[in-house]
Amino acid sequence: MSKTDAPLKADEAEHRIRIALTSQNPFGNDQKLEDQLPGGGWDPEGVPLDIRVRITLTSQNVQSLEKVCEQLIRGAKEEHLDIKGPSRMPTKTLRITTRKTPCGEGSKTWDRYQMRIHKRGINLVCPSDALKKITSISIEPGVDVEVTIADSA
Repeated sequence: MSKTDAPLKADEAEHRIRIALTSQNPFGNDQKLEDQLPGGGWDPEGVPLDIRVRITLTSQNVQSLEKVCEQLIRGAKEEHLDIKGPSRMPTKTLRITTRKTPCGEGSKTWDRYQMRIHKRGINLVCPSDALKKITSISIEPGVDVEVTIADSA
């Protein structure tokens, strides 16, 4: 088990943030974003090309999730970008029901645990340099951010 996978103790104040930058490339080759875009992300006149971006946010805490969404939306509006969202996706509820007693003896009492995972999606059309500005915000602990870049070809 690596250090990032190790469980946190109650007194540790470590923030884990995972930002995955992926591209939906049908050929599956791992290239830089600039190499995948025609002309390296620039048109012949030297203007950056717009790319379609989907930002997916997941968290167990709704307040932190909404705060990060609001920061991303505010940053996109400051850059005057075409934005759609945040679209609220269905909440996943993971449930575990287990017996309280470890040995199986005694009265049949049960514990019921559940974890709710909330998800939001934001769609953008922006140049790659504007994407770097938008995603350079401070992210609340416990919020996973996944940035997916759709191929325009």
